[in-house]
Amino acid sequence: MTSPCDPEHASPGDVGAALMMIDSRLKAVYDGRTETDPEQRALIDQLAGSMDADGVRDLLDGACTLIYMFMTWLRTAHEAQDKDVIEYVVPNLVASMRAMPRSIDPETIPTMAGMVIAAGIGLSPNLWRRQYGDWTRAEMNPLEATAFLLAEHINRITGDRDFATRLIAKALSTANQD
Repeated sequence: MTSPCDPEHASPGDVGAALMMIDSRLKAVYDGRTETDPEQRALIDQLAGSMDADGVRDLLDGACTLIYMFMTWLRTAHEAQDKDVIEYVVPNLVASMRAMPRSIDPETIPTMAGMVIAAGIGLSPNLWRRQYGDWTRAEMNPLEATAFLLAEHINRITGDRDFATRLIAKALSTANQD
């Protein structure tokens, strides 16, 4: 029996745009900047401003697809070490989000943790989230932060600042070839 939250039922969304946003945040942090480069921010704002409701939904679905793909990779890496991905990733993620009270409202953390757990057990985070209604404005920063923190975690454990971005770019290019 399949779950209505199985990834096969989910729209992948605009993974490329979501990856661009996460990659620009990663580069800013790695360069020691607390803010995104103004030129990069202008491009992101232009992209967001050009989107209609469907485009925004596609971007949100794309961010959820990133979360799913990152957690799939992390699950595989943890299982190779006989470790549980939920046990090792979720507490770290929650602690990081709690340390960001200006960007992330504490009430959104359980939803983000739930999405990561859903992805960690092989469910679609966007379908899991959708069952609770429409996205709220308060969830936008935490969603981006969740994808960012997972990418940064992958980069940290691999010792490669671009690993997470390359992981997704390779998956996208492989999917486009098929």
